[in-house]
Amino acid sequence: MASSTLRALLGALSLTFLAAATAAPLAPVRTVEGITEYRLPNGLQVLLAPDASKPTTTVNVTYRVGSKHENYGETGMAHLLEHLIFKGTPKHPNVWADFAKRGLAANGTTWFDRTNYYASFSANPDTLKWYLGWQADAMVNSFIAKKDLDTEMTVVRNEMEMGENSPGNIVFERLFATMFQWHNYAKSTIGARTDVENVDIGRLQAFYRLHYQPDNATLIVTGQFDPAQTLGWIQSSFGPLKKSPRPRPKLYTLDPVQDGERSVTVRRTGGTPSATVAYHVPASSHPDFAAVELITLLMTEAPSGRLHKRLVEDQKIASGVSGFAAALAEPGALLLGADTQPGGDPEALSKAMLPVVEGVAAQPFTQAELDRAKTRWLNRWDKLFGDPQQVGTALSEAIAAGDWRLFFLLRDRVKAATLADVNRVASERLLPANRTLALYVPTEKPERAPKPETVDVAAQLKAFVPQAAQVSAAAFDTRPAAIESATQRLSLPSGTRLALLPKPTRGGQVSGRATLRFGNLDALRGQRATTDLLAMVLDKGTLTLDRQQLRDRLDALKVELQIGSGTSVVSVGWTTTREHAAEASALVLQMLREPRLDAAVLEEMRAQSLTGLDASKDEPEAIAGNTLNRLRNAHPEGDPRNERTFDAMRAELQAVTLDGVRNAHRRLYGPQALTLAMVGDFDAGAVRAAVEKGVAPWSGALAHERLPEPYQDFPAADLRLRTPDKQNATVMVALSVPLNDSDPQYAALTLADYILGSNTDSRLWVRIREREGLSYGTYSSIDWSTFEPASTWVFGAIFAPQNRPRVEKALKEEFARALKDGFTAQELTNAKRALLNYRRLSRAQDGGLAGSLAQQSYLGRTMARTAEVDAQIEAATLQQVNDALRRHLRLDAMQIVWAGDFKDEAAGAK
Repeated sequence: MASSTLRALLGALSLTFLAAATAAPLAPVRTVEGITEYRLPNGLQVLLAPDASKPTTTVNVTYRVGSKHENYGETGMAHLLEHLIFKGTPKHPNVWADFAKRGLAANGTTWFDRTNYYASFSANPDTLKWYLGWQADAMVNSFIAKKDLDTEMTVVRNEMEMGENSPGNIVFERLFATMFQWHNYAKSTIGARTDVENVDIGRLQAFYRLHYQPDNATLIVTGQFDPAQTLGWIQSSFGPLKKSPRPRPKLYTLDPVQDGERSVTVRRTGGTPSATVAYHVPASSHPDFAAVELITLLMTEAPSGRLHKRLVEDQKIASGVSGFAAALAEPGALLLGADTQPGGDPEALSKAMLPVVEGVAAQPFTQAELDRAKTRWLNRWDKLFGDPQQVGTALSEAIAAGDWRLFFLLRDRVKAATLADVNRVASERLLPANRTLALYVPTEKPERAPKPETVDVAAQLKAFVPQAAQVSAAAFDTRPAAIESATQRLSLPSGTRLALLPKPTRGGQVSGRATLRFGNLDALRGQRATTDLLAMVLDKGTLTLDRQQLRDRLDALKVELQIGSGTSVVSVGWTTTREHAAEASALVLQMLREPRLDAAVLEEMRAQSLTGLDASKDEPEAIAGNTLNRLRNAHPEGDPRNERTFDAMRAELQAVTLDGVRNAHRRLYGPQALTLAMVGDFDAGAVRAAVEKGVAPWSGALAHERLPEPYQDFPAADLRLRTPDKQNATVMVALSVPLNDSDPQYAALTLADYILGSNTDSRLWVRIREREGLSYGTYSSIDWSTFEPASTWVFGAIFAPQNRPRVEKALKEEFARALKDGFTAQELTNAKRALLNYRRLSRAQDGGLAGSLAQQSYLGRTMARTAEVDAQIEAATLQQVNDALRRHLRLDAMQIVWAGDFKDEAAGAK
């Protein structure tokens, strides 16, 4: 009897398993421009966007829950839950360690309408399958335990304190709190300190169970992966999860039409005087939101933006302007801000801003202004959509707003926006009665903005017609040998060196990097401020193109620029598309060769630099960094390698002249030490011809001679610096290492650093962040020298000032434990695997790869060196790693700087 029952039961189970194994594949719900939507029976929405052109995979899980879903006493709960998800499940108890072992770049974010979790990694089916399994497990089985809440509480408080150190962050919080009377957008996502500190674990667990359900989530997979295989894994990992057993409450609160100006004043230590105005605007799904996006650019984009032109260029009372349109699920806000010149009056600045912002009815935008704004906005959209890692994040915001297709619908609405629409929306919304000022103004005929309204997203999408999906690109091989064989390396008669790597990319995207090294020790004495300002004006016009013409030309070529500078180097990074690759290269060279160097632009950049200097000199991180660098300074005043005080930097900036900048360009910039690299979908012959033509007429600069940085064993130091009224503190540690990146110990010490402090499973991270909850972020890294054996090992952490003794104790104990006991074989195995994964991931980033190829050209290296390092990491033994650690982690040779509001401790040397 028992035997027959057992056989019947086993037979039923076998049929169940067989049915599951042979379940029909999911049918797509829809496909839009290369993105396919599926829906599991339990309600989970799945979006797959395969792109083989970049050998990385990004997974994003978006939950439709954010700070707006929190009730009284629950503020900060959505964000706190985001932290606790990473504390694990019974099946995955050490999440951060698992991420580190697999080389995942992973994190989570919380906002008003949503919470999302994401990870990017070098394309690997096993890693993808594991991560999908963890996400499914975390959705319903996370611990959300009291013990984890207790340790993570101080980490969240530290993140809160970090935000409280930022005047801009506080202004944003106070502004939203003043704008919204009833809606939860008034409450900061980080939450009220008392709510966070007193949160009830039972309520937090209930919040988790209510919102973390498959029918409240969207899973997005982008990049390189097998769609059919991945969909099968999704069905097997997420499919067994049950649909939410109870409905989630429907939110319906909207603020009434604002009926008068409101204002708020924030008084805090540090920062730069600023003025910000905000106006209620529709939800991002509303047809008018496209106009709001364009108004942001029309007001702030340099050089033609109205606020920029009036406040920065004409009146010179602002050092810079900014704008932000909050794309939210329900009626949100448009923010427009400006920073004053150092010592300026923010009230006077606001009085200058308001006639410009609220004067559109009297002086409507022109078609030329609108065309520029559209081009700029659409170029940025195209660039974003060409990057699989960014697409998932963008879709996450659209999902939170109501539907992922809003990502494309907004693009179409921006394209179709008419001048009449934009001017109408500006006239309706940019009103005194819709602005933040706490004043009551009696008036016979009050003006009112349009009534806030919810949006029927389905109705908005009825007329939406997707564009054709982009053509898929071929897979890219990230092995060093494969990259080297595909790279064309050339040396031109001018001395310029090229590294060109043509390869297929989604949307024909191209990334370039031009690095120009200049000067010598004598020529650069006392010139740091001059060369810094010179770099800042490179993209502000050329001899044949004024500032606006250059901006328009960059937009026409779909070029996005990033310019950086150092003591004797300036670097220009850019992205464009295949059809513009050669012209974009020529334009970048023209900017380097023939900058316009206008007096008014130089003054604008000087003002921005002074403003930034004033903003940073009160910040613990900036103070600690400057002090640490000066402790490790062995160069005299005027030497370009000398670390200057904030006052000295200010004096040097104020002393720079236009003639000095022009003379520096004439004497220092030339093609003989220029390297240019390009990665992506381009015609190598056309780019080479453009570069040869661009450098041919360029000569006359001094020959570049590298500034030596010999090894220095600086005296040990331990300083505490007071930064009053700052809620966050920092520690920075530096240690000289007599090695360069060609030393046989390079791989071993790199692994030692990784295990000790440079990943989310490292000794310092686990002790300071995870176990004791003292810091939102702790780190270590080695600044490797390429030439002299003179590298620097750095460590650091941020924390609440009162926790300084505990952070110091943890650092010292972990250093001592590592030196005494060494690392374990398992730690080394995990570190090797993760580091090699990270290195593969970095080679899949076109912009970073272009920078690496340019650096190799300068050093005379190839990808063979990259392969050598990979092999050395793989071959490193535990004894080599522990020996390297003990030889170079010298506790008695460190320079340590603490900066914070240490009220209970005397400042100064210990």
